Amino acid sequence: MNKLKSLKGNDYVLLLSAGASIGTLFLWAASYIFPEGEIIEGRRVFENIPKVLQYIFYVLSASTIFLSGYLFSLRVKNWTRGKEEKRNVKFSARLWSFFDGITMRTVLRFKAAGLMHSLIYIGFLGLFAGTITLEIHHLMPPSLKFLQGTTYIVYSFLLELATIAYLVGLFWALIRRLRGAEYRIQTKTTIDDYLTLSLLIFIGISGITTEAGRIALENFPNYEKWSFIGYFVADFLNLSNPELFHRVSWVLHVVSFFVFLIALPISKLRHIITSPINMFMSPKERHKGAMRDIGNLLEAEDIDNVGTEIIDHFTWKQLMDLDACTVCGRCTSVCPANQTGKSLDPREIILKVGQVMSESGDPSVPATISTPGPLKVNSSNVFERITSEEVWACTSCRACDEICPVNIEILDKILDMRRHLALMESDFPSELGKAYVAMENSSNPWGASQNDRLKWTEDLDFEVPVIDESNSEEYDYLYWIGCAGAFDDRNVPVTKAVATLLKRAGVSYAVLGPKEVCTGDSARRTGNEFVFQQLAIQNIENMNNLKVDKIITQCPHCFNTIANEYPQLGGEYKVIHHSQLLTELVQSGRIEVGTSDKPYKITYHDSCYLGRHNDIYTAPREIVGSIGGIEIREMKRQGTQSFCCGAGGGRMWMEESVGKKVNIERSQEAIETGADEVAVACPFCYIMMDDGVKELGYGDNVRVRDVSLILLDNLKKD
Repeated sequence: MNKLKSLKGNDYVLLLSAGASIGTLFLWAASYIFPEGEIIEGRRVFENIPKVLQYIFYVLSASTIFLSGYLFSLRVKNWTRGKEEKRNVKFSARLWSFFDGITMRTVLRFKAAGLMHSLIYIGFLGLFAGTITLEIHHLMPPSLKFLQGTTYIVYSFLLELATIAYLVGLFWALIRRLRGAEYRIQTKTTIDDYLTLSLLIFIGISGITTEAGRIALENFPNYEKWSFIGYFVADFLNLSNPELFHRVSWVLHVVSFFVFLIALPISKLRHIITSPINMFMSPKERHKGAMRDIGNLLEAEDIDNVGTEIIDHFTWKQLMDLDACTVCGRCTSVCPANQTGKSLDPREIILKVGQVMSESGDPSVPATISTPGPLKVNSSNVFERITSEEVWACTSCRACDEICPVNIEILDKILDMRRHLALMESDFPSELGKAYVAMENSSNPWGASQNDRLKWTEDLDFEVPVIDESNSEEYDYLYWIGCAGAFDDRNVPVTKAVATLLKRAGVSYAVLGPKEVCTGDSARRTGNEFVFQQLAIQNIENMNNLKVDKIITQCPHCFNTIANEYPQLGGEYKVIHHSQLLTELVQSGRIEVGTSDKPYKITYHDSCYLGRHNDIYTAPREIVGSIGGIEIREMKRQGTQSFCCGAGGGRMWMEESVGKKVNIERSQEAIETGADEVAVACPFCYIMMDDGVKELGYGDNVRVRDVSLILLDNLKKD
């Protein structure tokens, strides 16, 4: 038992492939135990195939299966180079994720490409299942053989349908590439892709010709008409020597399948296996909005490294991701940095790290796609291939992770590389250093005085209670203002609006005032884990001392950090975004909504940290939708496919000097809806969208406002 526990993943793959090889040889032996016997309206296995070819078939089958397994084990060996990562989730969650993979649900989100892949996949599975069924039939004693009569006719007909699906999908894929598919596919199409498609097509066509030769050899029995493709081909070819034609076709079909088995672990075909496995392993305890927990650095005695620089720094799951990539490029097609001319390409991140992993392995294995230029001898440093400019261009919008059909976690890798660059190399944009200093010295990236945390309350006509040890149990909620809500001129009115609405609805709340410091989101997203933990632990200790339970935030970044990342450091709270609470108050009647004074059109911009990071899409829309006289116009990219404002991932504090500005791209899209107003539910989005609209010259025609301000302006008149 101890020896089994010491085995690694690649050892299990070897054992499995050895077992499959031995099983294949057993099938060979079993075929002698149970002779074929008389077949009525069916087919004989190995008909017209000499014994010597049958022997060669079984020996080569066993050998090829083991070789394929061995080659695949070398890839799994690379995964074991990674660090431990616990993914203790319910087995049912894994099964659902795996089910999404094998049923192509995630791929079917993309209509044409999804249908094409489904045809290939369903056809291949059908033909493979048919082959297994035939082998089971072959091993049965004569009295139990079942592929005869009506059963055989149904079996034959279903295999013909599977063949059609398989070949239609493959020819569709080939034509799609030859005629110039989307740019994301064109850029990564190589001769290997055409060879792979040609091999798969040849397997299908040689299967048809083998069937045609067999039907002709049997003198076109009537029941074989249900094998309508093979029957038609046999009739069309009018074979003069069906025996030779059948035998040659069979050999070519078998050899092509052996080539497929060998190519499976060393080519892009491996995603047939690795992608479903990756999806099975993708569910995790950690919330998708949280960065990977690397422990409390402030209590660590000796720190050799933070983040990822070499392959051994990644986790085993992060390395598994690299071999699951299908090179489809959907991540790149939705990346706001890439789409506005920056150097970041999420697909390239995966391919480049994958290349370093593959070529630095012992032994090395073929990379999915190699970047020109040799790696240094035995180098496993990912920055051999990836530049810091690529890493810092990311807005952490999570669009790449959201759209990936095989659940690859790209953002985690980028943020872990940032951790290394920021803390181990001090390699970060100079302007980001100013934000770090401000967060360390002033406890907020604006560099404002903590004494001004309550300045926004000065001209309110009601008192905003401040929580302390003496009154902490008197309030239901802690209202977390956030740095932007306290210090940014555009967002201070949002804070006042939320406070006014809470007061009107009779919600019991208090604020921290000067005791509230930055949550540390920007520090963590830019790799500075030390500053993040300093700020986070200060907040957690303060709130735990005050026995805080429920928190309202108006900033999605604060929401995500407190709800999903503070638990890593001992802070467990129930957090609600202001749009969610306001929606509840409207629906319960505690806030009565009226009708707009004049009809106008609004478009809502989804915040990445509210939407893709936390799946909150409807609450802000319901607030706006509850107001009479307002027409909501959606942008082309909305919901899960929304486009970033450009401020996430700490980009709020960095200059954007390359390509088109992300906020300009998004603001143009908002303006194109013809809306009079752009609704937001995030202080960073507010700043970026407002700047974008004004820079485009629409500041006088299109207004940008938080949903709370829109709601406050449209309350029911007393």
